[in-house]
Amino acid sequence: MKINKAWCFFEQTGTFKNEFMKLGIPAVDCDILNHFNQTDHQIDLFDEIQKAYTGKMSIFEHISTNDLIFAFFPCTRFSCRVQLNARCEMPQARNWDDSKKLDYSKDIVEGISKNYDRLCKLCMVARSYRLRLIIENPYTQPHFLTQYFPLKPSIIDVDRTMRGDVYKKPTKYYFINCNPEHNFCFENIENEVKRTVEKVISDETMTREEMRNFISPVYANRFIREFILDEEKENDKDLSL
Repeated sequence: MKINKAWCFFEQTGTFKNEFMKLGIPAVDCDILNHFNQTDHQIDLFDEIQKAYTGKMSIFEHISTNDLIFAFFPCTRFSCRVQLNARCEMPQARNWDDSKKLDYSKDIVEGISKNYDRLCKLCMVARSYRLRLIIENPYTQPHFLTQYFPLKPSIIDVDRTMRGDVYKKPTKYYFINCNPEHNFCFENIENEVKRTVEKVISDETMTREEMRNFISPVYANRFIREFILDEEKENDKDLSL
């Protein structure tokens, strides 16, 4: 697809943003946090989604139908671990009484509900505004979206190391108002050395939460060229090498 500008939602690392720009596509990071000094628009995207859904002015007014939103939607509330937490089966809950367990479980489920509400509204806003949207989330079993989300992923990448990432971490991608390209990328990719979570945190000064969402620039570049850029632009890049 041809893209005027890429809007990377819920990304503060600049990974995909910088790879888009290397490929000649203007791009910005939008997130409520700015730990990596890469966030261009520090904004509460959940609030922006709600405003757009209710017809109020929001960031979506600045996004055109020729742009692309790539949303790395927060996934911790959809993981299998959160189901264990909702049942209070984690070690720290061992000595909790029933009242504390119920109160904690209620908060967990409310968090799931809020995230799912915003995810569905993001998709509906994109459809209403006719905006092109890609949503990234883990592909694990069990997973809340696999069980309840009515949309099916357009791409399931079961092993990201095959495209140059440092972690296998199966990932799914939903394409809204657009379809994935299937370009051939002929260069050989040497997988980056896999590192333990502890070493990456030491090297990159990442928190464990940030580490769970880490994607290498090699993978980001390959994904953009293989599944997002139109074939003509990808061929032009190959000829310029």
